[in-house]
Amino acid sequence: MTTLAAAVAEAKACFAAGGLPDAAIESRILIGGLLGLTSTQVFTGGDRVLTDEESALIKKAIARRLKREPVHRILGEREFHGIKLKLSKETLEPRPDTEILVDTLLPHVRQIVASKAEVRILDLGTGTGAIVLAILNECPQAKGWGADISEDALLTAQINAASLNLSDRFEAIRSDWFQAIEGRFDIIVSNPPYIKGDVIPTLEPEVRDFDPLAALDGGLDGLDAYRVIAAGAGNALASGGVVGVEIGFDQKDSVTALFAAAGFALLEAVRDYGDNDRVLVFTRQQSGN
Repeated sequence: MTTLAAAVAEAKACFAAGGLPDAAIESRILIGGLLGLTSTQVFTGGDRVLTDEESALIKKAIARRLKREPVHRILGEREFHGIKLKLSKETLEPRPDTEILVDTLLPHVRQIVASKAEVRILDLGTGTGAIVLAILNECPQAKGWGADISEDALLTAQINAASLNLSDRFEAIRSDWFQAIEGRFDIIVSNPPYIKGDVIPTLEPEVRDFDPLAALDGGLDGLDAYRVIAAGAGNALASGGVVGVEIGFDQKDSVTALFAAAGFALLEAVRDYGDNDRVLVFTRQQSGN
């Protein structure tokens, strides 16, 4: 018989031996997620005897993690900004730094609601729907559209919207950036691919081998998606609206220049938890500037 505590200890030892840096934390998250237990229940329920099926499930998951598959990929879901999101093969795993983009835009969302009673949000490259669904979850007056080229991603976003009871305010659109987008939006938001193509082979296996390449590869200079967004945002942005994007740590000046050339002014720049530039918010340049 194997207890919960013994299983956690075994997972921790395997991960440490495999060179994984957060062995203790990951062992608890993985086993808790597999068994549907909270972190507190994992801590306090160490004497629980596991069934043979549970033990086998855990062993298989440990083997997958040792092959560098991320914990949340194994579990098939991840929490983001207080909501739980399903992951799929063609969706980027949402990360804490992207929560900064949500938090940065929420005051703008609420300001627009105060003046217009509603707010229309377009999330380009929506993936799991993380950004737009997190905003809809915080703002009942918001309506959101998630655009993506991937049918797999769009289906995942729709599943996530349904699980959060947000389907009535969310629509998934298959679109290559703005190609199939109609109408105007108060908020245009994106966490686009921004890694230089030649850097991708050097990334950690958890990212390089398990996040979809289309969500990572920003072209030779990492700026391909920003060029498209900057060029198309003017035709899709409502009066008084803003564009918010996540960026790489060294891209503030280059992305700002792209948007400036397209008629936008930098309204706000926000750093992440590592004190790197992470979020930029743009508004239309005022005439005469």
